Amino acid sequence: MATARIKQIEGGTFLGVDANGKGTLISSGGGPGVSPMQMLLLGLGGCSMIDVILILEKQRQPLVDIEVEIDGNRRSNGDYPRPWEKIHMHFIVTGDELDPKKVERAIDLSVEKYCGAHATLSGVADITHDFEMRPEKSS
Repeated sequence: MATARIKQIEGGTFLGVDANGKGTLISSGGGPGVSPMQMLLLGLGGCSMIDVILILEKQRQPLVDIEVEIDGNRRSNGDYPRPWEKIHMHFIVTGDELDPKKVERAIDLSVEKYCGAHATLSGVADITHDFEMRPEKSS
């Protein structure tokens, strides 16, 4: 079992510490940290991106850079809780020699099989994804 802790620092700012002792600032709005709901999106993107990088490395794909842009829509009827209903992940992968089929397969494997954050959130939200490939910028 993993144990995380969250402690109020001041007002609406909190310090979250994970089971490995790593910390992050959390905010209830207006503070220096990330809101808990936005943190869910960041966790989803980070989890999936790590999978994609590892899969592409195993496939010996020359990945230069990767980004994930995540758009989320929350239930808007005003009643709480207002969970994420729709989430779209847009992967931007950079590299001149990347095989588009291998990139697509790596992303699909992440969201369909490996990413625990995706598996958790997909029980609540409709999560879609796509990707684009960009060439490496020459200096």
